[in-house]
Amino acid sequence: MTDPETVPDPASEPTPDAASGDRIAALNAMMAEWAACSAAESPSLVERFEAMGYRVRGKSRDEVAEVLKHPPAGLSDAPSRGP
Repeated sequence: MTDPETVPDPASEPTPDAASGDRIAALNAMMAEWAACSAAESPSLVERFEAMGYRVRGKSRDEVAEVLKHPPAGLSDAPSRGP
């Protein structure tokens, strides 16, 4: 008989969906850092982010990275595309 203390509890292991979610979150954070570095050297990229609803104009590279790690703030101001 197997000792219950040595058998891994399946509930304590991450599910494939949770592991994928963790990988996506880590990738998004890396992309935000990269985009913030790129935006520091590209006023046109800042304008693109602003047009997408990311309020990054006038912010430091670290502040831009933090903004880009979250959904855009300005989407509620966008006109609806309904009929």
